[in-house]
Parts: sequence; structure tokens; C-alpha cells
Amino acid sequence: MFTDVVGFTTISQINESTALELLEEHRQILRPIFAKYRGKEVKTIGDAFLVEFGSALEAVRCSMEAQQAMRERNSDLPVEKRLQMRVGVHVGDVVHSHGDILGDAVNVSSRIEPLATPGGVCISEQVYDHVRNKGDFQLEKLEGKTLKNVRVPVDVYRLVMPWELQNREVTELDSRRVAVLPLKNMSPDPNDEYFADGMTEELITALSAVTNLTVIARTSVMQYKNAPKRVADIGKELSVGTLIEGSVRKAGNKVRITVQMIDAKNEGHLWAQNYDKELNDIFTVQSEVAERVAEALKVKLAEGEKKRIKRGAESDPEAYNMYLQGLFYWNKRTPEGIKKASELFEGAIAKDPTFALGYAGLALANFIAGANYYQDPEVTFPRAKEYALRALSVDDDLAEAHAVLACVAGGYDRELEKAEAEFKRAIELNPSYPSAHQWYAQALECENRKDEAWVEIRKALELSPLSLIINTNVADSYFWSGEYDRGAEQARKVIDMDPNFPSSYQALIFNLLRMSKFGEARKILEPLSKLTDPVDQKMMEAYIDAYEGKGEEARRKLVELSDSEFRGKVSPYFLAGAYARLGDKEKTFEMLEKAYESHDRYILFMGIDYDMESIRQDPRYSVMLGRIGLAKRLRP
Repeated sequence: MFTDVVGFTTISQINESTALELLEEHRQILRPIFAKYRGKEVKTIGDAFLVEFGSALEAVRCSMEAQQAMRERNSDLPVEKRLQMRVGVHVGDVVHSHGDILGDAVNVSSRIEPLATPGGVCISEQVYDHVRNKGDFQLEKLEGKTLKNVRVPVDVYRLVMPWELQNREVTELDSRRVAVLPLKNMSPDPNDEYFADGMTEELITALSAVTNLTVIARTSVMQYKNAPKRVADIGKELSVGTLIEGSVRKAGNKVRITVQMIDAKNEGHLWAQNYDKELNDIFTVQSEVAERVAEALKVKLAEGEKKRIKRGAESDPEAYNMYLQGLFYWNKRTPEGIKKASELFEGAIAKDPTFALGYAGLALANFIAGANYYQDPEVTFPRAKEYALRALSVDDDLAEAHAVLACVAGGYDRELEKAEAEFKRAIELNPSYPSAHQWYAQALECENRKDEAWVEIRKALELSPLSLIINTNVADSYFWSGEYDRGAEQARKVIDMDPNFPSSYQALIFNLLRMSKFGEARKILEPLSKLTDPVDQKMMEAYIDAYEGKGEEARRKLVELSDSEFRGKVSPYFLAGAYARLGDKEKTFEMLEKAYESHDRYILFMGIDYDMESIRQDPRYSVMLGRIGLAKRLRP
């Protein structure tokens, strides 16, 4: 990294003593930031810094924070006392010589720095290749820029700073980025709300089958149900260029569905259509709308896409109606909702044993019940696999079923290669399915494939920007990357989105613990206690005790949680992690063995889990990595 203060020579000529004071203040601001990102200050050259970093990502994040700090410093000062700097970042080999560093990498970074605007950062193409999918920043290529006295052409990119984004009006929205707003229930019976919600979800699914469209997920669009917001505002919030809205009126066996397509930039209506259908012909609506949207956006449908947007078209109408009701309850994601959804999905396949969507619904319901410990994973995961296979035996193009198979293959059966193949198949079939990207990201993290994991979790967030669980998983990704301050910040963002979502509090606690902020972590237990099961609460308390060195209290709680009455309600792997923090190797391996025997999916995190550092040199650790299938796939 090469930094330079803009116009410092002029400042010195006007008042040399003031210039020196400003320079010293400038150095005091920057040096702690360099240290935070493990930057080694090589030398100062007047008002410039030359700094060496261990990674391109740390250098770029350091440069952004440095510019942020300088911007905050300047905000309340008169013009004559403000300091602005330019920053250039390049990556390459250097030679250390007598406390200095030499080489082309240094020369290139010094040539890139002048291309930055005051208060800005420019990076080389080599840096861009390292960081483009790893951070929550935007990059723009500078066209027609050449570097003085650099023979080999180097493309240069500028970082779009956060304050630029805040001030930038969204003028260009991608028309092929589509959101289906919740269809309004206009039926005489308010209990038919499930039908409107179900049709919304099915329209999303049908459009998601079109590869060249990016479709926002249900989780995010349902935030706008009954929300008095302008279409243009929703378009900006979701960064979509096209919105679909409409209504559903169901009376007996007859259904009227009104759909209109809107340009989010100007709220202009592109087309509108009424569909008057009998229930047994309702399947055609989704495919007709999807085809109409694709035609309007000049997207040509492949034969496979045409087939996928007509899913369920041959099914029994009563079975389909029960399936829609099941989706309504499944989306509540509560133990009671999952139970009710399962009953309705079972009713659907009883009506129509060839109804693939009913089997896929049961696969998802059982997987979620096991993953969240609503029911014993040793029971629910095999069931999820069974139903997913039955769904695929009828229709091999169901992305949901492939995603469930992937999760079970990795988390339960420990067939990690099969899991990756199934994730890729699910994403191929439905690139707009956020859960597939989200779950795949977690699988990649377990193998220490962090760069790839960030690509997937960012894609999931792009598809469902308002999803609480995906936003929380972003906090988890920061945690696994060792960026605990960013993880805590992200978790607090989710809490602001919805203070009643317990997973965000748990993510916040774990990030705070890694920063040794035990008091803050303990304060989070109070709001968490109102939202979660007492078992989960006690597990978090034991973790905080273990981190804080309160061994006796931690052990007492861990013994209680190990009791047989909690079997199927608490992850043995979490118990292993707490014992590892206490330095108790024997209890750690005892709990890891239980985690292995009970097919605890969280054991797959042991290869990247910092809490397991105390046992990594024990031969039993390597043996366990081999048993769970990680030994050959874990990246160094």
C-alpha cells in the first residue's frame, strides 16, 4: 500500500509549522489502523506511507478504514485544516533489504496511487483478482488509464466508498432482476390467505426456473405484504428493475388471478392480465405468467426451462391445494408450523401418490425440523432423504429435493463429494434458489474453502436481501473468517431488522466471545432468554462461562446438558466445543464421539473451529477428521 497526502507541498509553503502538526496528526490516525490489519509500516517518505501486508484483502480493508477515519476527522474542520489522501494497492513479490522493500510491486503501487481521487483508493488488477468476491465493497474499472514507466499494462480499479453509495441515486436497475410482490387475498373468506401466499411462492418458483432472470426470494418479498410502499421505493430497496404484483380471488372452485408487470424505474405498467380459472386448471397460471415475463424481458426459454416452469401441472387439484396450505405453515418455520405443514403435505400425497411437490415439501419439513432440533435429527434426516428421493423419482428437476439430499449427504451421511454434486445440481436447476446457495456456503466453509463460501453466501443475500437467517449466516461467515468485529456488526444489523430472531443474538454472542467482550456477551443472554428454549439458553451460558474462565460453573451446566433427557435437543458438538475451551481433552473427545454417533451435522465445522485448537495435535483429532470425511477435503 502506498499513501500520499493531497496538496501537502502547498500546505507546507503556506505554513510549515501547521503542516508539520497536521502531518503528525495524520500519522497518529493511520498507524493504529495499519496495526489493526497487520500492516507493517516499511517507511515514511515525507507525507507518504509505504506499508506491507500479509494479504490483499487486509490491505484493501485497511485502506477503506483509513479513508473513513480521515473523512470523519475532516467533517467538522475548516477547509484549511483538512487533509485528504490518495491510496494505491498492488500485490507482488518484494525484496527485503536493510529495513526497506524493493521491487516492481513497490513501483507499481506508487504509480497506482496518483490515479485515485482525493479520499479514494485504487487497486491493481492483481489485487482485484484476490478480493473481488471476498468483501462487501464495490469496485469499478478505470478505463484508459496507464501507469507511468510501467512496461506491462496493468488494469486499475477504484473502490466505491460507502459514502458514495449512500449519496448515489439508483438510476440503472436491472430489468432482469425481478421481484414478485405478495399477491393480495381478495377472497370473501379471509382463511384463503394461504392460497394467495402459495400462488405468490409458486410464481416465484416458476420465474426462478428461467436461468437468465434473477428472482428475489419469498423471504424478502413477504416483508412487503400489506406494506404501504411505492413500487419505485421497493424496487430501490431490493435493487430490482421489474416487479410483479396482483391479487387472488377464490370462491368455491373458481379463481380469478390478476397479474401486472411494472417497470420499477418509472412505475410504468408493462402489461396486465386477468386469469379466470377452475381450480383444476390453476397450474397453467404460473407458467403463462413466467412465459409472458420472459417474453417482455426478451429472454428466450430453453426446453428444460419450459418444462420446469410447468411443474405440478398434471397433479390432482385437491393435492395441490393442500400443498399450498402446507407451504403457508412451513414458511412460519416454527415447530408447530412444521408439524402442521407435514400433515398437509402427507394429505397431498395421499390424494395423489405421484405428487412430487408433496414429497419435496416433506423432505424440507423433516430437514428443517432436524436441523433446528425441533425433532431428533437421527429420525428426521433419514426421513428427509427418503422423501427427497421419492420426489426425484417422480421429477428429477426439483431443486429443493436436490438441496435436501445435499444437506443430508454432507451433514448426516458424511458423503461430502456427493453433497457438493447435489448442491451444484440444485443451483443449476434453480440459480435463484437462495437456500441452496446458503447451505452450500456452509458446506464450503467446513472445508475451509472460504473464498468460494463468500461467493455463495453473497449470492444468497443478493437473492434474499431481507432474509433474517441469511443475514445471520453472513455474520457467521465473518466469524469463521476471523473478522469478529464485522461479524458482531452484522449480527446487530439483523437484530435491528427483527429483535425477535434468536439466531442473530447467538451469532452476536459468539463473535463477542472471540473478542473477549465477556460482559457484553452476557448482557445479550437477557433478550435471548425470552426467545429461545431453556436448553439453548443454558448452552450459551455454559459457553460464556467457559470463555470467561469460570470452569466450575461451565462444567456444572455442561453435565446437566449431557443428561439423557436432553438427547436430540442439544448438539453434542457444541458440548465438545465448550469442553475444548476448558482444556478438557477427554471430555472433548467423548462429546465428539457422541456427535459422530448421533450424526450431528455441526461436527463438520471441527476442522475450522478455533475452539478446537487445543486438541489439534492429539492423534485422535486427525482420526476423527478422517471418519467424518474431512481429512481429504479440508483446505490448509
